[in-house]
Amino acid sequence: MGVAILLAAAAFAASPASYVQSRQQTDGAYSEVGGAPSPELTAWSALGLRAGGVETRNALSYLAAHERELSSPTSIALVAVAEGALGHDPGGLLGRLPARPQAVNEAIWDILALRQARRGVPKSLVTYLVSSQASSGGFAWARGVRPDSNDTAFAIQALRAAGVKGKPVTRAVAFLWKFQRRDGGFELAKGRGSDAQSSALAIQGLLAAGSKPPPAAFRYLAKLQRADGSYRYNVRYGATPLWVTAQVLLARARKPFPLR
Repeated sequence: MGVAILLAAAAFAASPASYVQSRQQTDGAYSEVGGAPSPELTAWSALGLRAGGVETRNALSYLAAHERELSSPTSIALVAVAEGALGHDPGGLLGRLPARPQAVNEAIWDILALRQARRGVPKSLVTYLVSSQASSGGFAWARGVRPDSNDTAFAIQALRAAGVKGKPVTRAVAFLWKFQRRDGGFELAKGRGSDAQSSALAIQGLLAAGSKPPPAAFRYLAKLQRADGSYRYNVRYGATPLWVTAQVLLARARKPFPLR
């Protein structure tokens, strides 16, 4: 019995959630090893933990205290999503979002922020996003740019969050499937090879669309997990383990945005 308890404790200590928790600073911020904390990285860390039902301690206090540092619309929206997921009304941040998005990813994150806060989405914002879909069915971060799997996965979540059904979603899902590799993972762009973040985001996108994520994608992610609970970016690189692990937590919890 004693050995079993020790083994269980060791397994918990090496969990992805415990790794993310270990990167929290005393003021509530999260940072990579040797890196500086930021509201954006703290937002992703909090979202990953929240998806798994794990305590984020004073992350919300840090985010609220550093709202003025946010300058880009996508950063403002990301932090608004995190604050909303943590139970805070991000009305102040929502009021800072531009009336008209200047890029596709701005529209995506505006929609996700509004729906996380249970706000309605302006029809013009939905129209802008739907009209930004490429003929291939995919989405890019901006119009005129080649679509990729990550932006398409986020777009699917935003479309479904806004209540969009039918062809825009099914075409985006079909496009997303084209990025799965033989190793089970998904790649950002053709020829780049699978990586943990693209695989995790693809899982979220498929879940949002009501599609079943492939078990092979979860097996691919499992192969990238380190002994300390964190995830490598891919088989060759282990950069930004906190950011990567936080996003994988969302996929492991099988929870797309907005978090409920």
